[in-house]
Amino acid sequence: MSDQLKSVEYGLEKIFEGAQDFLPLLGTDYVEFYVGNAKQAAHFYKTAFGFQSLAYAGLETGVKDRASYVLKQDKIRLVLTTALNSNSPIGEHVKKHGDGVKVIALWVEDARKSFEET
Repeated sequence: MSDQLKSVEYGLEKIFEGAQDFLPLLGTDYVEFYVGNAKQAAHFYKTAFGFQSLAYAGLETGVKDRASYVLKQDKIRLVLTTALNSNSPIGEHVKKHGDGVKVIALWVEDARKSFEET
């Protein structure tokens, strides 16, 4: 039966000659979570997983509808966002779905920079 099995290696070679990558992704920029308590969630990620605080937005910075904590660990960036009033879309989303991922931002080459270079 082993003579019927064929070893296959998968790589990054192009399947079609002349094919272009229509969406060249460089990685993940950040993942944003909508949570019920962003301050508590940030504390948890910092103490349990070793994330470090990178940025904050909220009432103290002039943002009146939400509070967001940005955490970083190596190349990973998390944004933990909570509603500051119960009638906001963020609060409604958390009520309906619970804490979870809302946004996955992909890291791509700066299109404006590429356009200016050509």
